Order: sequence, then structure tokens, then C-alpha cells
Amino acid sequence: MRWSALPPLNTLLPFEATVRHASMTSAARELHVTHGAVSRQIQNLERALGTSLFERRARALHPTQEARRLAAVVRDALDQIDAAARQVSRHALSGPLTLSCEPTLLMRWLIPRLPDLNASVPDVTVHLSAKGGPVSFERDGVDLAIRRDDFPFPEGATGTRLFAERIGPVCRPDLAARLTAAGGVGAVLLHAGTRPRAWDDWRRITGLAAESAAQQTLEHFYLTLQAAAAGVGVAIAPYAVVRDDLERGQLAAPFGFVPDGTSYHLLSRRPPEQDARVRDLTSWLRTRSARLEADPDQP
Repeated sequence: MRWSALPPLNTLLPFEATVRHASMTSAARELHVTHGAVSRQIQNLERALGTSLFERRARALHPTQEARRLAAVVRDALDQIDAAARQVSRHALSGPLTLSCEPTLLMRWLIPRLPDLNASVPDVTVHLSAKGGPVSFERDGVDLAIRRDDFPFPEGATGTRLFAERIGPVCRPDLAARLTAAGGVGAVLLHAGTRPRAWDDWRRITGLAAESAAQQTLEHFYLTLQAAAAGVGVAIAPYAVVRDDLERGQLAAPFGFVPDGTSYHLLSRRPPEQDARVRDLTSWLRTRSARLEADPDQP
């Protein structure tokens, strides 16, 4: 046989999934088989190779360095096979895509642009999921996710940068005029429980001080923006989520916006070139989000 050193091919999928998850249970769940089936295939692979691939410590499973190297090669080979199969297949991927997005960005930037998405990419149906934090495509049942790069992205995900995060204080326009006249002194500072260091980050980046008459904390980030629009006080906001309010004159940004060093990315299970739906949605998102970086920093 030409490939005399190949291990049993039916062991490679469970092996790669087990290394990626560092868990046979998670691998079994992904492959829709039992834990015992995955365990037997790992044992078959270890017998075929004549070496142990995992260090079993109490309840934890740790792939060896050799296992990680082999899994990376297996993953690359599976990606190439998957891409080639899609090229020769007559059945194009179809159906809706599920897109997970951080809730405030979803509500205040993405949803208002859905009519444009439907008109620009009519062949792509998108189901939206409001969620932030680390992404697991399998666990969350999503195809794509928009996330800020303030935590590690899932291994094997394809990432496309969309725009840089820029932050700044926002408030109702009449309060902005009084703040400017008073040198930024005397406003109620609005804090969000989900971003408790937002004001500290802005002070650190700009070197400016915000002396408050009082402070108020609200549970969610988007609530601080609602409170700011109602004239309660001043909130720190990303430019992306208040851009429309600034254009409508509902909010003002008396001190402009500054980059905080992070960016938003579109994460996908597979590269856009392997799925026309993902490719078209990625292109649309890149075009629309490019405007967020083209706009001036000052209001």
C-alpha cells in the first residue's frame, strides 16, 4: 500500500476533536457519538502508533506535544478535503446563517442596518443571537460571531477584522454645551456593571479628568446610553453604538472619541471562500463597518 504508515482513518476525527476540546466528552458531543466510542477510537489510534497521545491526570486530559502536532496536521488535511469536496459538490450550502453579536452592538448598530442587508444580500438569511464573551460554535449553535478581541478567539476559527473600538463620553446635547462651558466638571457619571472600568480606561488613554457631581451605576451597558439620552448624566460609549444617535442629534460627544486598543472581528466556522453565504455576509459587514473608521474622531 502506498500509505503504509497511515493510522486507521476512522480514528482521526475523534482524535482531532478530543485534542481540540481537551475532552472526550465534548468530542463525543460534537460528533454525535458516545464517550465510549471516542475512547475506543483513541485507544485504537494509540495502538496503531505505538505511543500514548494523552496524559491522563485525575479527571483532566492533556494531549502530548506529539498529539498536538499530529492533530494540527490532521486538521489541515481535513480542511483541505472539506474545501476540495465543496468545489466538486453540486450542492451549494444553503439555509440561514446564525450570527452571534454582543447585545449592545446588535441592538444599536446591526439591527438598524438589517433592511440594507436584506436589500444588498437578498440570498442570505441571517438569524441573530444576542450574546457576548467567549465563542463556542458547537456549544452555542452559531455559524458566525462578532466579538471584540479582549479575550482569546476559538481555535480554528477564521477571523476578519471589522473596525477599531473608539470610546468617548456622550450625553444629551444641552448637557454637552454646559459641560464644555464648565470644562467637563459637574456631570453625573454613569457606570455600567458590564463595563465597570470604562471611565478609568478613558481617563488612562486621554489623560483627562472627569470631576463628577455624583455617580450612578446601571446593570447593563445599553442602559447607561438610554440614561445619557434622557439627560441623567454622561456615559462612556463606543462610537459604533452611538453613531446613529449622534447623527440624529439625540446624543453629543463633547470630547470626541479615542481608540482603546481593541478591535471587533467577525469569526466564522469556516473560511469565507468555502461558503458563498459567509463570503457575501463578510463582504457586506466589511463595507458597512469601514464607515466607522472613516468617520472623524471629533463630533
